[in-house]
Amino acid sequence: MKVFVKRIYEPANPADGFRVLVDRLWPRGVAKAAAKLDEWMPDLGPSTALRRWFNHDPARWTEFCRRYYEELKTKDSLITSLFKQAGTQPITLLYSAKDERHNQAVALQSFLLKNPRFSQSLVPPKTTAEIAPGKKRRKSRSP
Repeated sequence: MKVFVKRIYEPANPADGFRVLVDRLWPRGVAKAAAKLDEWMPDLGPSTALRRWFNHDPARWTEFCRRYYEELKTKDSLITSLFKQAGTQPITLLYSAKDERHNQAVALQSFLLKNPRFSQSLVPPKTTAEIAPGKKRRKSRSP
């Protein structure tokens, strides 16, 4: 099984598989009927206090991930529910932040890949630039 991340503002793609919004707040400008979600799991997003502290500041990314991982460790039942609902299809974690590299969906994907309980059934993306199916990959730079 693969876990992708994708902005909710991008068009849905059949290759997305099970589409789940992991923002605690509903994204601006997105009608619920048009979101093409399978599930909204606001409790998988960071706590309000952590979200406000982070404030999408890349300088706080490492500490944000550490704190968010601690929160996620208490949410095994939600994560298990996510995997059960998705079945064998890919999972696409949807987010609304403008920053494609520093957001809770990227952190959640990383947590799932690092956690032995969940990572056994996951296939890691080939590069961190592989954000979602159908999206162009960035070329990596060689030294």
